[in-house]
Amino acid sequence: MTGAGTDPGGVSNEITGGVFFNAVVMGRDIRVVLPAEVRPALTGLPPASTVFTGRGSAVQTLREALQPGCKGGTLLVSAVAGMPGVGKTELVLHTARQVLRDGWFPGGVLFVDMFGYDPERRLSAGDALLGWLSAIGLPGEHIPASEQDRSRLWRSVLDAYTAQGRRLLLIIDNAASEDQVTPLLPGDDRIPVLVTSRHTLDLDAGLYDLDVLDTSAAVALLGEVIAGRRGPGDPRLQPGGRAAMAGLAGLCAGLPLALRIVAALLADRPHLQPEALASRLRDEQHRLDGLSRQQVAVRTAFDLSYQYLTDSQARMFRLLPVNPGPDIATRSAAHLTDLAEHQTAVLLADLHRAHLITELAPERWGMHDLLRLYATEQQAPTDGDGAETGQARRRLYGYYQDTARAADTHLHPTTPADTGVFTDRVRALAWLDAEHANLIATASTAPDHHLPETTTTLASALAQFLDLRRHFTDCITITTHARDIYQQAGDLPGEGWAWNYLGRALREMRRFEEAIDAHTLARDIFRRSGDLRSEGAAWSGLGRALAEVRRFDEAIEAHTMHLEICQRTGDLHSEGAAWHNLGGALYQVRRFEEAIDAHTLARDILQRTGDLHGEGAAWSGLGRALAEVRRFEEAIEAHTKDLEICQRTGDLHGEGRAWNNLGTALYQVRRVDEAIDAHTRARDIFRRTGDLHREGQTWNNLGTALRELRRFDEAIEAHTKDLEICQRTGDLHGEGWAWGNLGVALREASRFDEAIEALIRARDIFRRTGDLHREGQTWGNLGTALYNVRRFDEARVSWQRAVTALTGTGDTSSADMIRGWLDHLPPEGRPS
Repeated sequence: MTGAGTDPGGVSNEITGGVFFNAVVMGRDIRVVLPAEVRPALTGLPPASTVFTGRGSAVQTLREALQPGCKGGTLLVSAVAGMPGVGKTELVLHTARQVLRDGWFPGGVLFVDMFGYDPERRLSAGDALLGWLSAIGLPGEHIPASEQDRSRLWRSVLDAYTAQGRRLLLIIDNAASEDQVTPLLPGDDRIPVLVTSRHTLDLDAGLYDLDVLDTSAAVALLGEVIAGRRGPGDPRLQPGGRAAMAGLAGLCAGLPLALRIVAALLADRPHLQPEALASRLRDEQHRLDGLSRQQVAVRTAFDLSYQYLTDSQARMFRLLPVNPGPDIATRSAAHLTDLAEHQTAVLLADLHRAHLITELAPERWGMHDLLRLYATEQQAPTDGDGAETGQARRRLYGYYQDTARAADTHLHPTTPADTGVFTDRVRALAWLDAEHANLIATASTAPDHHLPETTTTLASALAQFLDLRRHFTDCITITTHARDIYQQAGDLPGEGWAWNYLGRALREMRRFEEAIDAHTLARDIFRRSGDLRSEGAAWSGLGRALAEVRRFDEAIEAHTMHLEICQRTGDLHSEGAAWHNLGGALYQVRRFEEAIDAHTLARDILQRTGDLHGEGAAWSGLGRALAEVRRFEEAIEAHTKDLEICQRTGDLHGEGRAWNNLGTALYQVRRVDEAIDAHTRARDIFRRTGDLHREGQTWNNLGTALRELRRFDEAIEAHTKDLEICQRTGDLHGEGWAWGNLGVALREASRFDEAIEALIRARDIFRRTGDLHREGQTWGNLGTALYNVRRFDEARVSWQRAVTALTGTGDTSSADMIRGWLDHLPPEGRPS
């Protein structure tokens, strides 16, 4: 813009170039020429790091908001928020340089660091406006004194530049509050603004929460920094060093500031090995000290955020690490801090806006590992288990303990439920599921804080839940803690209880010999202390463990002992469970009619005592025994009953068992498509519940059904899956099953040599495990494969051995069938 004027006295003034912003003082030789553009060199844009990785998606999101022509009718403000050290400024600077190179901002970029969390350097919006107005060349005498007037002038400046097609980008970095940002914003939507803050600011802005780097990006950042400083040939960057780098990245928990410090430390010292640095950082008490280099430290960044908190917010922040688990619910935090729940929710929301915690799910809060260490440091050094921290821990652990005990009452069919905390089983289970990790951590850490009763109470209160949800490793962990506490206290009944529950979990983990030892110890303790009912429970667990190692006669004896004790003590519900377990052992020794009677009694008793879960298990056992005596329709009905009960009670693992057994019964009446569907459902459930052993069994049954439809390749694949699982889990008897069925599938696919080899392996395993009936069946299948390749003399020997073995186990129908096959062989020593 150019202007000229002449007065009668000859005084003239001229304004040329630039933009006319304000009144010009008239006078001789006064000339105000303002810059035609804002040059990036004048804006003080800080240098960006040469290494920038893992933020491709974030950069693209910001670029989309900055591109020319992107107008949404509102201010184009993008607010990048995140915890200290997460790389907010780095992201914005990297993006700004990209868009400047692309020519999107011919007017340049203006950057200001508001130092929002540093009380000594914090800028007001007025200070920032003074700096920006000065940077674009306005004389100081034209800049108003008040913040409000500066803001109005600033918007006029921006309008003038935009009118001339000189689009600007504004970057407001490290703002702590809205009042630092709002006066700096333009008046229209043509000039975009990038704001960074540790808080989620209440601005009319597109919000972008920046998270930590994943492991791959974190390792890449470490490697690129070292390569940039020491060259790509640095020995520490060779493939063998990746594991050590990943370990360092894990200790930094993906926080870019910490990663850059670690990378710089390694680059400074070429002989410092990642393993050695990682070893130093594993000490949680000194990890934040290790994450420091020159004037840059993770702790310093955290200090600035912590100092910005109110007293109530700071107290909440430093108490949160008292929770030993990975996250905390709002209600739990209320007990931790001894505040009303609504007050707690407000403080947690404040910390979330400050990006000192994250909301992992509605009303569940987590904390970055390094922030957790920092918050722990802020606890009074002499506090220990005394004043603030100790009292908070006792409140929280007591809440977990009491609530778990209330939830447990909803899981036992014969005890009254406590409806004061949870109105029904569904809500009780939902709470237990949500707090599972916290409860295990609480039980495990309580002894370290002189709260042994919390451990023993939780071990007891969680036993049924952990069994139902199949968290057996957790059960072993906390029950072992409880056992040790009982032993130290000389509490013999408590020790016996712990041994018995340990045996139960060890059995489910297929550690059968340890389970037998644990149940035996429990039985002996209860016998010495005269606790007959608990002795019966130990006999029950012992019987089930003995059956798993195929010591069936001893298992029958153990379950019979349990049954007699239940009848002596009048414990009807336990008697039902005893009949069920006895029926299972009788089934294994092919005493099927007795097994049917036992399971029928179990079903009726458990039905009368209201144990729906136990009733379903009894229907399952009954169905299996009925199928063995060819009462298939009744077996299908029994397994369908079991399935319905499991679905009603939400027993997913039991549902898998029911689908698997139902599939077997359906196969036996040649409803093969339905059988395949049932086995597929069972396999998927066992996979979801992490039961690898039963997943293998279901693969086996699925393969058998697929064979019936001549889908031999799929059947071979299914039996191979079962074989691999059995070998992984050390299930030798199951491996025999897998080899045997694989051999049959290979034979039916005319792969006879492979079939013979597989069947020989199966036969040998059944001989080693003492399973005479299945050894006999395998002799029969082996004979058929040998017959197929015209090895008739060997086939005769195999079938004869099959007849002997099957007759010896009472399976006369199978033995008679194989005798008929022998009649079709040519005379011994002569070809057909």
